[in-house]
Amino acid sequence: MKKLYSLLTLLVLLAPMQLSAQSIDFGRGELPITVPDSYSADNPTPLIVLLHGYTSSGRGQDMYLGFSRVADRYNFLFVAPDGTQETSDRQNRFWNATDACCNFFNSEVDDSGYIIGIINKMKEEYNVDPNRVYLVGHSNGGFMSYQMAYRHSDSIAAIASLAGATHLEDRDAPANPVHILQIHGTDDTTIEYGGGDIQGNVYPSAMETVTQWADYNGCSTEGAERELRDLESNLEGHESSVLLFELGCAAGGSSELWTIQNGSHVPRVSESFSAQVVEWLYAHPKEFASYAD
Repeated sequence: MKKLYSLLTLLVLLAPMQLSAQSIDFGRGELPITVPDSYSADNPTPLIVLLHGYTSSGRGQDMYLGFSRVADRYNFLFVAPDGTQETSDRQNRFWNATDACCNFFNSEVDDSGYIIGIINKMKEEYNVDPNRVYLVGHSNGGFMSYQMAYRHSDSIAAIASLAGATHLEDRDAPANPVHILQIHGTDDTTIEYGGGDIQGNVYPSAMETVTQWADYNGCSTEGAERELRDLESNLEGHESSVLLFELGCAAGGSSELWTIQNGSHVPRVSESFSAQVVEWLYAHPKEFASYAD
């Protein structure tokens, strides 16, 4: 567990970001909302919700990944909420996602309800495109993003998880397909690429995560390799491979793995990292097709 306390030490060293002056109380206090300069109430606008890692915060996570800094360029609404603080002396922030990560003090907090409440409140206050509601999560936030995709498949178009993982237990497929992107470094020693456990609670590997969701989405589990990507600024060239599961998928579903060769749990992301993720999200809107159709 000790290694989890240093998940995002890098974040506090980064320069402060500029946020919109607008804010909303979603039930746990005021949160800043990034609204793009080009926003118009007449036009449906995508929404991205960023979920932080264990010990971090919404602000700290955005300082690291920089999604608010590209909101104007790509014209999306943006929220980066905070998880609740645990009862330990450290009072680390966390999301109550799976048995593995990271509710270490058996809190009964309903984070799934809180996050879907944020999405619904944003839809009330702004003209949110219902086909383009996206989640991005790091580590514990990645675990939470998968839970949101499963529990709220009617609302979530796609998620991108950096160094997170899905649930381990067998479940029926969610009612609706959801596009899935897993980004993971092979040298991650906190949430291991090949799977592992936290305090004896096992989580699946990156490959098991994406194949589980390929199966949920009705895709063939024979993945196809695609172009390399540059996701890590400290590694030379285009270091990250892409494995795509899209054949046979139900409308609105796919699964994809970006593997950062030699990447760590908190990779020093490339200047284009956030833009690459946003462009991937935009290419994967919601299509309201269910398995019952």
